[in-house]
Amino acid sequence: MGLPGISRLVPLKWTALASLALTTAGCATAPLERAGSLRSYDSLADANGLVTRAQIKADKKELLEAKTIRLEPTAFPARPDVALNDDERKLVANAISREMCLRLSERFQIVLPGEEADLIVRATVTHATATNATASAASQAASIAKTVALPGVPVPVPRLPVGLGTLSVEAEARNFAGFQKAAMVWARSANSVSTARMAKDGDAYDLASEFGADFAKLVSTGESPFGGLPSLPAASTLPAKLGGAPKYAACEQYGRFPGLKGFVGAGLGLPPDWTDKGADEARPGTPQPAVASVEQQASR
Repeated sequence: MGLPGISRLVPLKWTALASLALTTAGCATAPLERAGSLRSYDSLADANGLVTRAQIKADKKELLEAKTIRLEPTAFPARPDVALNDDERKLVANAISREMCLRLSERFQIVLPGEEADLIVRATVTHATATNATASAASQAASIAKTVALPGVPVPVPRLPVGLGTLSVEAEARNFAGFQKAAMVWARSANSVSTARMAKDGDAYDLASEFGADFAKLVSTGESPFGGLPSLPAASTLPAKLGGAPKYAACEQYGRFPGLKGFVGAGLGLPPDWTDKGADEARPGTPQPAVASVEQQASR
């Protein structure tokens, strides 16, 4: 028979650990970088969220009048201080584009590449810090051990606050004449309650969806996406989020969401490419997004 009060003290112990994790969150600092891919950085205003650093700009009137959008593939140029290979960068960039396409389709019609549109959206990853896969594996092991030892305690084990990844992105929406109508410079770090994936691109991949949702909300509403409750996908986009066909054919170029296998893979801490093949799963005949080179970016 257990000691009196132990059953009450154990949950308190795990709650205290979770609270400590929150206070140590953000040990990795994401730089708020400007890569020069935006038409203009004038009038950008600070709009930080609870765990996100950002600068934004929005012409609300013109954004709300827009009806159609053409989404260009996200660029993730190679740089010597970012320890992600070409395939990892391509998967992260594609995750941004796919999430933006999903979220923007809630309000806009997404047109095919080459077609005219009221707004053209382009994003560029400016920096990323690789995840320490060994530390993530240790976090997963601790979580499994807790589940075995204390199966009735619902509080999750905090992730080890070391080796956390980061992601920095900038994006803009221009009108048909090339004038900037929305812009965002964004940076976010993984924290002790983030999913611990055993891969270098694990945190950058998960943060990619967060950026995609934030920028899509800015363009869709003309208002800051920070300060309120997290923006959840509309019910109409749920089938696509679960791996079904997207609302608009233009989004097929970014492949399908991994759906249930993706959720399971994240829960197990699997590398992103074990469940997500990115644009390789796009339907035959659809344009394939590519990771833009530094030279390509400079020529724009």
